[in-house]
Amino acid sequence: MAEPQLVVQTLGDVVVVDLGSSTVLDASTIDAVGRKLYELVEKQAHRKIILDFSQVRFLSSMILGVLIRLRKRSAAINGRVVLCGLRPELHKVFKISKLDSLFEFYPNEEEALKSFDVYMR
Repeated sequence: MAEPQLVVQTLGDVVVVDLGSSTVLDASTIDAVGRKLYELVEKQAHRKIILDFSQVRFLSSMILGVLIRLRKRSAAINGRVVLCGLRPELHKVFKISKLDSLFEFYPNEEEALKSFDVYMR
């Protein structure tokens, strides 16, 4: 299984996860991505998470399940998971599957950070 190329950075109390290349969400890496994301919530207790999809060109149904579970686990510790940088065709996947009401979407990382009251200079 290929290791996902997630880039995780912390800005204040917000964790920004760059999901990396457009192939990071293929079937062979979904489990590893899920484990890394769940760890942010369950082991590290991060309550403010931004997932940056700006380089992602493909979403499998499996990753949608991972995102739903991540949101649920985050909500259990009063956390929030927001998504940013989705291409219109990927945002459409969330709308069609009626998952757009579960997540907050922002056009870019800067706007997502503002939703957590973190402002870039």
